[in-house]
Amino acid sequence: MNLADKVLAVNNDLPIRTDEPVHSGKVRSVYWLTPSDSKRLIEEKAYNVPLDTPLAIMVISDRISAFDCIWKGEGDMQGVPGKGAALNAISNHWFKLFKEQGLAESHILDIPHPFVWIVQKAKPVMIEAICRQYITGSMWRSYTKGEREFCGINIAEGLTKDSKLPELLQTPSTKGILTGIPGVPAVDDVNITRKNIEDNFKSFNFKSLDDITLYEKLLTEGYDVISNELAKIDQIFVDTKFEFGYVKDKQGNDKLIYMDEVGTPDSSRIWDAKEYANGKVVENSKEGFRQLLLNHFPDPDILLNKSRMDEREALARDNALPTEVLMNVSKTYTDIAEKITGEKIVLSDNPKAEVITILREQYQLID
Repeated sequence: MNLADKVLAVNNDLPIRTDEPVHSGKVRSVYWLTPSDSKRLIEEKAYNVPLDTPLAIMVISDRISAFDCIWKGEGDMQGVPGKGAALNAISNHWFKLFKEQGLAESHILDIPHPFVWIVQKAKPVMIEAICRQYITGSMWRSYTKGEREFCGINIAEGLTKDSKLPELLQTPSTKGILTGIPGVPAVDDVNITRKNIEDNFKSFNFKSLDDITLYEKLLTEGYDVISNELAKIDQIFVDTKFEFGYVKDKQGNDKLIYMDEVGTPDSSRIWDAKEYANGKVVENSKEGFRQLLLNHFPDPDILLNKSRMDEREALARDNALPTEVLMNVSKTYTDIAEKITGEKIVLSDNPKAEVITILREQYQLID
């Protein structure tokens, strides 16, 4: 079988019954179920949510995005074999640990297939909740330019690249373009301070000021759980992004939960601890792919400069990366997933057909 066939690249064309347009993000596609299917599944599967909760099928893909573009490979490889299954397996593992350790629940109600989540509708908090334990990446680039304040936090002089920060920092940014917030530019992914959030908590979709403290607590606790577990397998949790949202409990009360993905190579930097102790950074996350792209193209500024987005999109569209590059990325993702979960990531011969069969036969969501 052709390797490209094992890649689930297009995930917004499944014949799942829905009244709404399919929402397709960089990696996942979301199918909102009809109210009757949502209610039926809540009853049949005994999901612990109110009967009128809207449910969605979230299907992951093997697409790989970096620098806000989707990249492809030679031989019509429209993604990275094993990447989707690896991401879901890692997130599932951490969400389960969070719940077991009493942190908070997630939006996931059911996992019918390694590529699929059944999720409850959540109202997202409009913040990319970022934690940093080491100075690297965009923070290091800003630091070298003389910046010493990040998200309202003052940073010490004399730090070196990739070194451990004196404390875990929370450096939030906006999720999407938010308008009308004083002191916050209306652009996606702009750094914000805690005071920005406090002064405009409703604009960020927080229900109360106390929930800002709760999100910070859940962010730190989630970070610590993952960091401690990764340390057991000689990995360093360098930095990460979490997302939060609100759902209703069975009594109709709002509760803050984790949503999207957590602790994955897409949303985090993970380093090999033994190599780091020897002065070398070995990435077990998408950061390795980003660095490869920066070295692969003659003008890295196209990838780093947001004002050159048209050129960047042309670069991703017109350049098929060598198969070897995508297979190396595949190995990074599947290796770290297997280390974290202790289970083998099995590449399916036809993931889309499997998903359709399960959703038709076990969930009656496909006619």
